[in-house]
Amino acid sequence: MWGRSKRTGSAAKPASAKSEILEEPGRAPRLKEAMRSARLENAERSSVVVDLRDAELTRLEILSEALDPLFADIPAEIELFDRAISKGDTPRLWIDAVAHVMMGRDTRVYRFLLDTRYGRKILAESSDANEIVDAVTRYVARRMIERERALADAPMPGSIEGPARRSGWRTFRRVLWWTVGIFAALYIAVWYLANY
Repeated sequence: MWGRSKRTGSAAKPASAKSEILEEPGRAPRLKEAMRSARLENAERSSVVVDLRDAELTRLEILSEALDPLFADIPAEIELFDRAISKGDTPRLWIDAVAHVMMGRDTRVYRFLLDTRYGRKILAESSDANEIVDAVTRYVARRMIERERALADAPMPGSIEGPARRSGWRTFRRVLWWTVGIFAALYIAVWYLANY
């Protein structure tokens, strides 16, 4: 009753039947099959992603070549623009530090974007590279006009003009009013002492 009983042959049969169900001869376990198929799917998906990235890079390189005449016309002393293709997760053709072209969700559509302090702004979006070239040309022209205006408004080196001249006048007025105030206070103090 309290002693151990020996296992009989009938008790060993269910365990062997169970192992026969899990591992049939010539058939790999289900988890290994699932992992192998998942690896194959992942490899196919990553090769598709690499192919898409290569296609995006190729389209951006074609657009960059189409922009060569525009950047050849920009004078060498103007260093506003630095055109380059970044090859990250999302390839981009940079026009300058804040504007770039990237491919849209549909890899045939170019998106010309401008980074602003309020977020990204779409300047142009088209599947035609010539329309994007026109948009980039307009953007470059606007930036060059802004540069000319900024240079025209800036004072010449060594001259006292603009904000520096105004701040000098403001300082002079403040000193003048302080001096008048001090003399007025002294006059009142002397008058008060002389009368009382």
